Amino acid sequence: QELSKRGLGNHIDLRIMQLPVAYQKAKEQIFKIWTTLKPLLTVHVGLASAAKGLIILEQCGKNKGYQEMDACGFLPEGACCMLDGPEKIESTINMKTLWKNLSVEGIDIIFSRDAGRYICDYTYYASLYYGNGRAAFIHVPPLSPSLTADFLGKALQTIILEMLKQCGDE
Repeated sequence: QELSKRGLGNHIDLRIMQLPVAYQKAKEQIFKIWTTLKPLLTVHVGLASAAKGLIILEQCGKNKGYQEMDACGFLPEGACCMLDGPEKIESTINMKTLWKNLSVEGIDIIFSRDAGRYICDYTYYASLYYGNGRAAFIHVPPLSPSLTADFLGKALQTIILEMLKQCGDE
């Protein structure tokens, strides 16, 4: 939410939405985002409680392997996101290039190819599927006295502006 205060500049229409921790409901909302708003890029941000002091840039979403129940006690049909979808979908944002060229003082940033086979990976895959790869996923650590909401908002602003450069929007 800190990012909404900061914004991304006058020419960027920033919308912040919270997705439910439920496979089907999250997928329905993502479909709605892509069909009604038609964004240039969607950036999903998820909490990685194990990632203390790390921001993780996720390159791809995986379609299968969803064996953990969501907050409503449901599993996706066939333990996958899209029955007709490919095994994985890569983001059009080159996260490795972003990771190599990006530096945010006070926090480490790493690159990953596995967003974890739960709601984060599931929603990322759905967004990549509906958006033809024009999605990104950033895992962030929990807030702490040394990692404030203000600091994290600034870091996300820096990262997303760099992503938009790859989209040719700046």
